Amino acid sequence: MKPIWIVDDDASIRWVLEKALARESLETRSFANARDALTAFETETPQVLVSDIRMPGESGIDLLQAVKARHPGLPVIIITAFSDLDSAVSSFQGGAFDYLAKPFDIDKAVSLIRRALEESLREASVEAAPAETPEILGHAPAMQEVFRAIGRLSQSNVTVLITGESGTGKELVARALHKHSPRAQQPFIALNTAAIPKDLLESELFGHERGAFTGAQAMRRGRFEQAEDGTLFLDEIGDMPFDLQTRLLRVLSDGHFYRVGGHQPVKANVRVIAATHQNLEQRVRDGLFREDLYHRLNVIRLRLPSLRERSEDIPILTRHFLVQSAHQLGVEPKRMSEQAMRFLSGLELPGNVRQLENLCNWITVMAPGQTVEIKDLPRDLTQGSAPGSLNPVPLADGMVGALPVASGGGVVMQAAAGFATPAAPALSPEGWIGLLELQAAGMLSAGQMDVMDILGRQFESALIRTALKHTHGRKNDAAMRLGIGRNTITRKIVELGIDGARDE
Repeated sequence: MKPIWIVDDDASIRWVLEKALARESLETRSFANARDALTAFETETPQVLVSDIRMPGESGIDLLQAVKARHPGLPVIIITAFSDLDSAVSSFQGGAFDYLAKPFDIDKAVSLIRRALEESLREASVEAAPAETPEILGHAPAMQEVFRAIGRLSQSNVTVLITGESGTGKELVARALHKHSPRAQQPFIALNTAAIPKDLLESELFGHERGAFTGAQAMRRGRFEQAEDGTLFLDEIGDMPFDLQTRLLRVLSDGHFYRVGGHQPVKANVRVIAATHQNLEQRVRDGLFREDLYHRLNVIRLRLPSLRERSEDIPILTRHFLVQSAHQLGVEPKRMSEQAMRFLSGLELPGNVRQLENLCNWITVMAPGQTVEIKDLPRDLTQGSAPGSLNPVPLADGMVGALPVASGGGVVMQAAAGFATPAAPALSPEGWIGLLELQAAGMLSAGQMDVMDILGRQFESALIRTALKHTHGRKNDAAMRLGIGRNTITRKIVELGIDGARDE
């Protein structure tokens, strides 16, 4: 991480901020005037810039304008006296992240700088193009058709609609289309439209202006701006709310959009690739999807085969996923015996490639020994049980893990292959903790931000849903069993979007 730059002609201000940030283990570099800072910008850049507004020579506003011209994504915090508040407010037009009014509370100053730092790191992770596009594996004739289609589209910017069952690897194909396109050196931004709450999706797509709604403390660029000159991948497009479909259609039609709360049009030079597992034609007939948007997206359609249509690819995929999950955990890869591999190749996996990857994660953590036999696989696979009703927890980039569910006999594992295992013996806490570590490792290695918040919400949701099942939806009883208050579980049910709860 790059240092935080402090620009102020007052040595005492520089000293106080340096010491406060040093206690937070944050590296700093200080300048007594804007000119020295601008000279330093010729060879390096900070993670966050903190500058006084009034200094001899160039002012903080001059510095802000010069920096934003070169580095528009760099968060800049302006320090101002109360008498300069009008100037500070006007600085937001130049793109300042926020301002500190003198005299300021040092703890609040550090908190503000940390927020700017998080924004800077988040922007960097979003804008950075993937260093290596994940390889698409497959020798089956159905996959060779997909590879040929990617080749034919390699020099095109045309909109593509990818269809196929859940877990077939639609995002990997979208990344491959981007990698082999003229936009390959520009950002690839992926957004699952079904995973974002409806009231947040508009801001996520188009960004918002400062003050557009409660909590909008700074202007934020949306996915369209983050993908400028690159590719925007919209997964599960069939679940997009109807009113937002209209806004997306306008962007695809004229190439312009407005940020939430904004009045100036923003130009979008973005290639859109959409994906869905749903039948869009049927959704159009049902009045759930705009027909004109459907035709805008359906310029080139690329259908991905299910795993049962390419079962000959199961061995190569299995070996690949076993090596991948072992690398993430820092262990030696497991090997499938010849009998186990034949058994696995004959299974019908409704979760497709994602379920197979999920199973390989389970094998890496749970299977004894380095060579995996049929008896080492989850019981629901070897005994031919039907898939369980519990949902696997997604890991990074399509990976799926498992979380524990309560049982009368202790803690049992939801099988990582997407099957429940009620007949299995109780597992030690280390079992599910190992899978949680695998999940976290995958997300962190993929550069994902807010890992604690994402995993925390998934964990809370799993506990509350399970408790509600045990209490037949009675939330007060569920709260008591979980050891939390009635108000707390009510708030969590709303925040997490959990259905099926009722009052006593």
